Amino acid sequence: MIEASKKPYFEKLFFIYNRMLFKRHFNGIYTDSCANIPEQAVICMNHSTWWDGLLLFHCNQAKLKHDIYIMMHEKGLIQFPFFKKLGAFSVNRDKPKDIVLSLQYAKAKLGENKSVCLFPQGNELHLEKRPLGFLPGAISLLEKNKEVPILPVLFYYSFGNQKKQDIFVRILPPLFYDQLEGNTRKEKNERFECFFTKELDALKQQIIDQDTKNFVNIL
Repeated sequence: MIEASKKPYFEKLFFIYNRMLFKRHFNGIYTDSCANIPEQAVICMNHSTWWDGLLLFHCNQAKLKHDIYIMMHEKGLIQFPFFKKLGAFSVNRDKPKDIVLSLQYAKAKLGENKSVCLFPQGNELHLEKRPLGFLPGAISLLEKNKEVPILPVLFYYSFGNQKKQDIFVRILPPLFYDQLEGNTRKEKNERFECFFTKELDALKQQIIDQDTKNFVNIL
């Protein structure tokens, strides 16, 4: 397992570079979120593009402002090692022992009052693919950290009537372990996936209907 090696100076410099990168490729990053953002959370996002990790970093710097640690596939972290300086640590789902180590590392960070970010789908999948296929890692983290909520964050990419795409981000209210129905990890994970899917589809329909007047650009 590859541990994170956060560098605050690098985060500040990378935020400037990352913002320029998004401005070059997108119209804007729009959010209508007015949710009560907790001080700490297990932050969960859907995963459909190469941009998602960079989008998460920008949203955290501009909106969430958490001290985040991001679970990232080992292959990706080896390919892009600079993510370690932004708080990324690895997981290799092909090695069960590595999964255990990664979850232990994440739990330790929660114990240090850090926030842990993960993509419950595991792999990058098409934005419109259903079911989302959530893995139970987030629920596993909450089982012994029930005071820490899940913070669902929805990403939706869309072409409008301009050359560049728009990105829409919705931060939902935090969910606590005991609020998720079910008696087992599997049942609670299924309920969370169902809830996330419903909210993501609602955001999609709102964008299709062009009901975006309450969205604010945070780019």
